[in-house]
Amino acid sequence: MSSASITQLRKFVAPEIIFGDGSRHAVANYAQAFGADKVLLVSDPGVLAAGWVAEVEADLAAGGIACQRFLQVSPNPRVEEVMAGARTYRDYGCTAIVAIGGGSPMDCAKGIGIVVAHDGHILDFEGVDTIRVPIPPLIFIPSTAGTSADVSQFAIISDRERRTKFSIVSKAVVPDVSLIDPQVTLTMDPFLTACTGVDALVHAIEAFVSLGSGPLTDAHALEAMRLINGHLEALVANPLDGELRAQVMLGSMQAGLAFSNAILGAVHAMSHSLGGFLDLPHGFCNSMLLEHVVAFNFEAAPERFTRIAETLGIDCRGLSSRQVKQRLIEHLIKLKGAVGLDGKLGRAGVSVCDVPFLTAHAIQDPCILTNPRRPCERDVAVVYEEAL
Repeated sequence: MSSASITQLRKFVAPEIIFGDGSRHAVANYAQAFGADKVLLVSDPGVLAAGWVAEVEADLAAGGIACQRFLQVSPNPRVEEVMAGARTYRDYGCTAIVAIGGGSPMDCAKGIGIVVAHDGHILDFEGVDTIRVPIPPLIFIPSTAGTSADVSQFAIISDRERRTKFSIVSKAVVPDVSLIDPQVTLTMDPFLTACTGVDALVHAIEAFVSLGSGPLTDAHALEAMRLINGHLEALVANPLDGELRAQVMLGSMQAGLAFSNAILGAVHAMSHSLGGFLDLPHGFCNSMLLEHVVAFNFEAAPERFTRIAETLGIDCRGLSSRQVKQRLIEHLIKLKGAVGLDGKLGRAGVSVCDVPFLTAHAIQDPCILTNPRRPCERDVAVVYEEAL
């Protein structure tokens, strides 16, 4: 993979971002700025139980803005949930959407916005740049540090009929405002903290070696790797440490800005297929595939992977490319183990006979197009088999 010229045309899209403790309380101000008198509040039962939904409702009410809850969101948001949310939006006359939660409520909220804007079905918008008209204002408050749906131009929806996830990629689904408040992540358990943290690290790594990478995204990707590598293990061990929460949240945001604009690669293409098939947590799927995809891709971008290794604290002086590759893979495996993510596909329920199905969907995922090494179906199948 040759480095792109700095003069090559690139675009960079991002929402308005407010970062820091207490930023969530600006939700009513932004809803008012968009002229919203009633918002659809999208979340899920876990975030409700943590108390964040009631707090957002209180902030909106104090600003004179009514809201209607929509909480029927699964850990991997489903086609039927998006359609039900769109019906709720219309039935209650909402004029904007607020989402608080992880990637699932935020992706569901994006899907709802697409459906109500077009008066269509969410399945009609699978793919890249399929959105024809503006969607309602989106104000997002992420409750996890990893998915970066609050800054990205991706929406990932699960289609249970096909047993797969599909991607919608468009700058139209970049939220208008992202209120990134590290305090909201304090209610995450260690496993979710680890899953979302590794997801963010994968975002940064894949963005840095993506065929769509460039100077506008590289700095964000490298800083995200530094922050997550340096703080995630300590955070999992000390989940109530607010400063560690903020550092990992900042890393997640940087990774999101990088991958939203550089796009991703084979880890995510394969993870989308896997997550849709078994309804597993997205970050957990990424963790099981990461080192295997790195091993496959390394030869296509050895200089870039060496830069990643150096950013992760590996001394690469005097090492051959093969040695750098081995040290990098060992580091990633060690980091995953340190945060409790040492799962294998076989233990997660995947068998050899499932590989053709998974491969067929992964090879069609848009993320595969920017992978630094162009895989054929057999390549993808071999990576799945190695991860068993």
